[in-house]
Amino acid sequence: MNLNRKPSCEDVLDAFAVEPQADHETLERYLRTYPDYADDLIDLSRELNRRLVEDDTSLSSEDSEVIDAAWKRHALSGSSVQSDPFARLSAEDMRNLAHLLEVPRQVIAAFRERRVIVSSVPRGFLNRLADAIRASIKDFQTFGSLPVTEPTFARSYKAHAKPIRTEPVTFEQLLCDAGVTKERRIALMMDVD
Repeated sequence: MNLNRKPSCEDVLDAFAVEPQADHETLERYLRTYPDYADDLIDLSRELNRRLVEDDTSLSSEDSEVIDAAWKRHALSGSSVQSDPFARLSAEDMRNLAHLLEVPRQVIAAFRERRVIVSSVPRGFLNRLADAIRASIKDFQTFGSLPVTEPTFARSYKAHAKPIRTEPVTFEQLLCDAGVTKERRIALMMDVD
């Protein structure tokens, strides 16, 4: 180990940041010892000694809602793979799931892309879907409440135009859009526990 090695700028800034007093005298001592890092030391000193302005005004309810929604997205984004019950399913699994639930594959794709208002799904169908993908109802509802995902590019080659993001729809509307017969729609909508 070379004891004569010059410390890096990052090492010097780290040392300055943990000084008990980051006052003018401490800054001058660091500037004399490390003149090459003067600009960075001065910037850090200003940042550490900056007065925080406290705003006594309260947030509007609209501002609070925006902040809460952002925090919710942030908290859930860190575990998106774990919270996505469809992440571990292959294309064949998705086909089998559609067959098991007796719905078109586009219905399953809509659930995967969070384009369904989960609260509009009959409890019985939701239970069967959650069981089939080995997820709890709570985890599935949490996943379903996340923002709509972007359309997948894998399917865009079949489209005449670029896929666009769509807003979530009710389960019944999804079934109508998927071409499910009226009799089957009624049976699925009556699927309660």
